[in-house]
Amino acid sequence: MRDIEIFDTTLRDGSQAEGITFSIEDKVRIAERLDYLGIAYIEGGWPGSNDKDREFFARARDMEWTNAKITAFGSTRRGNLACEDDRNLQAIIESRAPAAAIFGKTWNLHVTEALRLTLEENLRMIEESVAFLKSHGMTVIYDAEHFFDGYKADGEYALTTLDAAVRGGADTLALCDTNGGVLPDEIVSIIRTVRERTDCPLGIHAHNDSGMGAANAVAAVREGAVQVHGTINGFGERCGNANLCTVIPVLELKMGLRCLPEGSLKHLTYVSAFVNEIVNVIPDERQPFVGASAFAHKGGIHVDAMQKDSRTYEHIRPELVGNERRILISELSGASNVVAKAQKHGLDLTKGSPEARAVLGEVVRLESEGYSFESAEGSFELLLQKAMGTYHKLFDLLSFRVIVEKRSPDEEPTTEATLKIRVGDEVLHTAGEGDGPVHALDTALRRALLTFYPDLAEIRLTDFKVRVINTQAGTAAKVRTVIDSVDTQGRVWSTVGVSTNLVEASWQALVDSVEYGLLQILDEKPGKGAGAPAGQ
Repeated sequence: MRDIEIFDTTLRDGSQAEGITFSIEDKVRIAERLDYLGIAYIEGGWPGSNDKDREFFARARDMEWTNAKITAFGSTRRGNLACEDDRNLQAIIESRAPAAAIFGKTWNLHVTEALRLTLEENLRMIEESVAFLKSHGMTVIYDAEHFFDGYKADGEYALTTLDAAVRGGADTLALCDTNGGVLPDEIVSIIRTVRERTDCPLGIHAHNDSGMGAANAVAAVREGAVQVHGTINGFGERCGNANLCTVIPVLELKMGLRCLPEGSLKHLTYVSAFVNEIVNVIPDERQPFVGASAFAHKGGIHVDAMQKDSRTYEHIRPELVGNERRILISELSGASNVVAKAQKHGLDLTKGSPEARAVLGEVVRLESEGYSFESAEGSFELLLQKAMGTYHKLFDLLSFRVIVEKRSPDEEPTTEATLKIRVGDEVLHTAGEGDGPVHALDTALRRALLTFYPDLAEIRLTDFKVRVINTQAGTAAKVRTVIDSVDTQGRVWSTVGVSTNLVEASWQALVDSVEYGLLQILDEKPGKGAGAPAGQ
């Protein structure tokens, strides 16, 4: 089995993406997860460019790394300047990183027009810079910037720049599609020529401006590249970099190559989600391998076949990359979807049972009214429990009122909710304030229920979404609200409500969220029946 080195540049190239900024603490936490995943090289930043990156390398020096070489980024020396006098190169040395990745010009256009230097001086800059870093004991990856564009403009000169890096002692030549405009067949043809020229190990650094980042990385590996550069979730400038969350499983599962330590691939989905959370980016649900929809099935025929053999509609087993299969429920679903969903939640339901038909009929009815259970698994499980007679009601709503008041043009509105509910034989009347109707209702409901269900303190709301269903109805349109919740065990669930009244729709989703979360917690408590209030 051939080994492929994974070179992660999330902390450097990924930080150049629009809307993404890393603090020092962010960079440290991400680096720890990348090392945990088994990444070979983690490019921490450009110590010669800013204080934050210098601080990261200072922090990294005092940490233990199991798998990764922390790598400092920079450029070749400036023109007509000795390496010893180049502040950028000195910063790389001072970072005390075990590896360096330095870029140089391979496209004659950049040398003569951007740098205003001779082609010969550029070759000296490359060779001397690599040799200088090697003399300080560093592993050196030479990033041949714009290599493929440079090769197409003047192939011989582009190859000569690689020769200069090899003379300097480069450990790897990373061929960069910096503009992201090269196609896979060009990658194959050009790398084939490079391999005839040098025995130095080759890497590929692909960008995604033509949507070919991952494809180009895979094509390069097929042609002999042994190092792949990329970022988690494909973050990067413009359209991003080659997405390691796609490239790694393709190389390991499709091509039989080893990129990560044995057993580490199953952590890929977790690392993808972690990075999204750190940078506060909404995850791409349709991202291959690690997206929430990557193994989501809706069509009843599909699910029926999947129950017999998952290979019918899945190209890999989701657990190989740490993901999971999801069975979606909608008007397109069949009884197989309902049964599969019930089994996932530990409920005994058979395909031809009256309960299955009743649930399916109810789903079709509710979705005709605007409900959607595809992502509202909490609400769907409650629906299942009601159909099977296993549902335990925790409380009854008697009434609620929400008041929004704005006291002056310059002040933010205040929201107050009053609530009357019944728990068992006891009626409670509470009030709560919040930033909006949902927050105020949640506050009031918690005050009413915590005495009876102290486990409610383990549950919190994390997101709230509103969608207008029938926009042509204007102000009389129905709205669908979805509430996302999480508990202290790390369980995440979503619930849904629909009404022409936004507050009523929100209340429906809120009640389902609280009931679902509490029932999960109460079911786990030994000797305590589901739905039993404290002390009962």
